[in-house]
Amino acid sequence: MTMKRRDFLRSSAVAAAGISLVGHPQLLHGILTPRAVGPVVDSERRELAMLALEVASDAGAEWADVRINTNRSQGISTRDRRITGVSDNITSGFGVRVLVEGTWGFAASGRVERDEVVRISRRAVAQARANRVAQRQPVELAPAPVVTDGVWRSPIEVDPFDVAIEEKVDFLLRANEAALGVAGTRLVTSNLRFLREDKFYANSEGTVTDQIVYQSYPTLSVTAVSSDGSDFQSRNSTDIPPLALGWEHVVDSDLVGLAPRFAEDAVEKLSARSVEPGLYDLILLPSHLGLTLHETIAHPTELDRIMGFEANYAGTSFISPVEEYLGRFQYGPEFMNVVGERSTPGSLATVGWDDEGVEPQDYHIVRDGVLDDLQTTREQALWLADWYESRGREVRSHGNSYAQSWADVQFQRMPNINLMPHPDRDVELEELIDGVERGIMIDGRGSFSIDQQRYNSQYGGQVFHEIRDGRVVGMLKDVAYQIRTPEFWNAMDLCGGPGTYERYGTIGDAKGQPAQSNAITHGCPATRHRDQTVINTAREV
Repeated sequence: MTMKRRDFLRSSAVAAAGISLVGHPQLLHGILTPRAVGPVVDSERRELAMLALEVASDAGAEWADVRINTNRSQGISTRDRRITGVSDNITSGFGVRVLVEGTWGFAASGRVERDEVVRISRRAVAQARANRVAQRQPVELAPAPVVTDGVWRSPIEVDPFDVAIEEKVDFLLRANEAALGVAGTRLVTSNLRFLREDKFYANSEGTVTDQIVYQSYPTLSVTAVSSDGSDFQSRNSTDIPPLALGWEHVVDSDLVGLAPRFAEDAVEKLSARSVEPGLYDLILLPSHLGLTLHETIAHPTELDRIMGFEANYAGTSFISPVEEYLGRFQYGPEFMNVVGERSTPGSLATVGWDDEGVEPQDYHIVRDGVLDDLQTTREQALWLADWYESRGREVRSHGNSYAQSWADVQFQRMPNINLMPHPDRDVELEELIDGVERGIMIDGRGSFSIDQQRYNSQYGGQVFHEIRDGRVVGMLKDVAYQIRTPEFWNAMDLCGGPGTYERYGTIGDAKGQPAQSNAITHGCPATRHRDQTVINTAREV
């Protein structure tokens, strides 16, 4: 389906119109919801996909795939008692990827029409031929089962795009009002973000899949200012993760009920004691630890990053050379297990098949504390073929291929990566705290800084509670800790059980050039790390 110029202009104007319509809530529904633009119907998509594969083959491709996608995204933002923005955007198109003499070629278009499919398919083949001059080694793909007419949908209960704009605005403004009712609160902002990805995929091996993936994300931020104006502190709702669910996730988040607590946290931070730098035992809650897990385990175990393909943009990985780390590197203690998966209902990277038509596997990245596997696509799995075969493992992709839209070529992106709870018992948070004489408990993610190899890094948070002699004694502020990845995880002497396990998510993880964003979930329990370096972020050097 082609988005005509008038439709593009109309949906673009919608965002600009949001503020001017604030005083007219009766106009919000309808005017701010663009005409429904669905995907090309199944029979048309299948016919066009088969045409693309046939044309690519006739032009010289030994392998090809095609993705026909429609993405719709919606955002609503507020500040205090007013709306600050509403957007609703749709993009539709297709991309054709080919292999010609072991060299990749890719082309895409927003016009999903027969003549354009023919032109773009031929262009992808021509691009592959042009790319051969830079070829070092022919690309080969690990085998993958053929999937015929695969259908998968995110497990939503209520489609967020069926909910009226007025209801969404009312939800945010009620949350703002609840936070503003706490004395000392000066500013409240809140947002709702939704995404629907309609993904049709086919390749020349016979695989055909049809998937619809959703994302829903409510957020709120509260800023408190001291009475003399000398200090301000903020509290963000990082406890509430984005999930691949529908409107029910927004309702279940209880943002309105939690808003006063977020405001109280911000106000309490104003009078909190500034931390004294030094060595502390850290208790890290899942709302915080998810980011540290993301940067120190999820990114370093991307195989393309390890092989240097991200060196020009977001860095490499300390896990290099591969043969010196796989099966040997002690990432953490024996009770530490990290699993990559795309199967947990509601997690952001969960799908039926990846963007190469591969059904993803659940697999251990860290098993009993030792680095056990890496993230792969069909191309990358063969890079580890000797290692897999030496251990009697199947040489196949883990299903980690993804592209953010039809206009982008797919490449390796991380799955949901989870630090598993304690394998033997349900360790409670109280037990983690009981064993601490001098420590800090950190809730929520804050600012962070990482080096190019994900080896040295620094993390802040949202809320910091001081622990003395096994008791939480009060709030601290100006806290950040600095780590080296191996020492940090090996200093984890205990992790929580299933009762402390929660999910953290991010919807804007950038990688590649041109950059693409993907969304993933990281589940983890609360953890305890001994003797970590804590700095005071407010002190001058």
